[in-house]
Amino acid sequence: MPHAFHIPAQMGELIEESMLTLDDLARACCRAPEWVSERVEAGVITPAQPGAGLSTWRFSSTTVVRARRIAQLEAIFGADPYLAALTADLMEEVATLRRRLHRIEEQGSAL
Repeated sequence: MPHAFHIPAQMGELIEESMLTLDDLARACCRAPEWVSERVEAGVITPAQPGAGLSTWRFSSTTVVRARRIAQLEAIFGADPYLAALTADLMEEVATLRRRLHRIEEQGSAL
């Protein structure tokens, strides 16, 4: 059973590894480009290829997942960007730890 922050299949689609523009990321998150630029300026979303101007920012596909999660947390819980980013960080860390634990358990059962 999916947990409260399950990402629907359409949101979890892999995006080609080419870098996305600010407008691409905004569309992927169903947000305005200003929303993205405010989150970048706040330091909660980081361009993979930062540049001097908004038009030169490029974002990786992993940033899409993070940005969508932040947008979702802000919308559902009314969280401010910093709290949403902290929550996203913790969710990512829990997922990493679960994967590690799963690998350890698999290795233990193989013995």
